[in-house]
Amino acid sequence: MRKLVGGFYLLYSAIVFFILMLIVCPFILISTGIFKEKTGRKISFYFLKFWAWAFSLFTFLWFSAEGEKIDTSRAYIYLGNHSSFLDAVAIVICIPQAFSPLGKIEMLKIPVFGWIYKRLVVMIDRSSRESRDHSVAELRKDLADGQSILIFPEGTMNKSNKPLNPFYDGAFRLAIETQTPILPFAILNSKAHLPRTNPLLLNPGMIRTVFGGAIEAKGLVAEDIEELKCKTFNVILSLLEK
Repeated sequence: MRKLVGGFYLLYSAIVFFILMLIVCPFILISTGIFKEKTGRKISFYFLKFWAWAFSLFTFLWFSAEGEKIDTSRAYIYLGNHSSFLDAVAIVICIPQAFSPLGKIEMLKIPVFGWIYKRLVVMIDRSSRESRDHSVAELRKDLADGQSILIFPEGTMNKSNKPLNPFYDGAFRLAIETQTPILPFAILNSKAHLPRTNPLLLNPGMIRTVFGGAIEAKGLVAEDIEELKCKTFNVILSLLEK
């Protein structure tokens, strides 16, 4: 019975997701089409906020932001854990400024969502060295323009029983090269509301995102990558354990 109810709830939530995407899609396509890249993304961010809040309202999946106050006048590299499809909604609602996320190219295959994804996400094909180099160049350009970016340093969704998988070096190398502060965050319980391995257990409730203090990269050099990575890992892990 639990899975039957969960199945209907999952179907309902998926329908709401795509209907809302259809509503905001034309506005995002127009915004990114007629304005310069940075301006178009900022305008599109407000339409994404509408989509995320409306999805939250109609599905009874609530999202809260807690922790350190964020100075939105600065650009950051947002780094956090990733364990559920609900994380996409959580970051749109909880991060208080426009940002460019790094995402897998496979997501382009999702109808409607893929159209928006192509306009707003820096895509990466991890099997291609050329794609990886291109995505890093795009992220570096966004940071130079004063645009925050978001990377899930685990590389993909965490399907294990561990709170965090090991981090890749890329985000930390980029932080040091551009001298951009890292803003760590932890999405505490999205996996409990929508398990990656069993989506029929989707259930309503509050998904909490907690932000830590900014971790400065100013003055760091390439030799400090491992230390910076370890420090960020421990901060996010401590946020999850709290």
